[in-house]
Amino acid sequence: MREIVFDTETTGIDPQGGDRMVEIGCIELVNRVPTGRTFHAYFNPGRPMPIEAERIHGLNDAFLASKPAFDMHALELLEFLADTPLVAHNAQFDFGFLNRELSLCGHPAVGLDRMIDTLALARRRHPGAKHSLDALCTRYGVDRSHRVLHGALLDAELLAQVYVELTGGRQIGLELAAESSVSVVRLAAVRAPQRPLRPARPHAPSAAELLRHKAFVETLESPLWLH
Repeated sequence: MREIVFDTETTGIDPQGGDRMVEIGCIELVNRVPTGRTFHAYFNPGRPMPIEAERIHGLNDAFLASKPAFDMHALELLEFLADTPLVAHNAQFDFGFLNRELSLCGHPAVGLDRMIDTLALARRRHPGAKHSLDALCTRYGVDRSHRVLHGALLDAELLAQVYVELTGGRQIGLELAAESSVSVVRLAAVRAPQRPLRPARPHAPSAAELLRHKAFVETLESPLWLH
């Protein structure tokens, strides 16, 4: 099964109020395993970056000035996403910005039926706990030491690891290992050489062996079976 884990960085929190997406990072999973295929792009939002948002992701006007507008990458992004389920943390936020950008350049929205929200999954699995991406990385032992600022591709990579843990984690690996072991056994059975049947060798003692055994036993002093 193919899934895409993605994250976005933006100029703010309200796509309908004029905030824009400035970065998207996507990680491809097949059967919950990263394939190495990714999609990553920065976008010029066509508006100044608020200092509050810049403090979160570090993307400033000077850096984004040379980046293309979203519509320049829209078709490439849609081809990568295809019709697969899309995984995000607080997915309503990311879907809101993604669909707003698609709408602005004349593309249909991504259906919400494709949404998998890891925040909702975490709340169901760990009620009452902290559910931020940082907190979940700590809970599941995902290394985030290189995460100084938010970044869409980096956060998607971390979220992909968290998502695997939220949906079965190491148990998935154990199942795959078990299936692999069964396959190896089956393969060995198929490749086992066909050997001719041989009659069983005689195992009964001979008369001479019985006499030697009797003589040996008679030499034993106070054997245990006589007490």
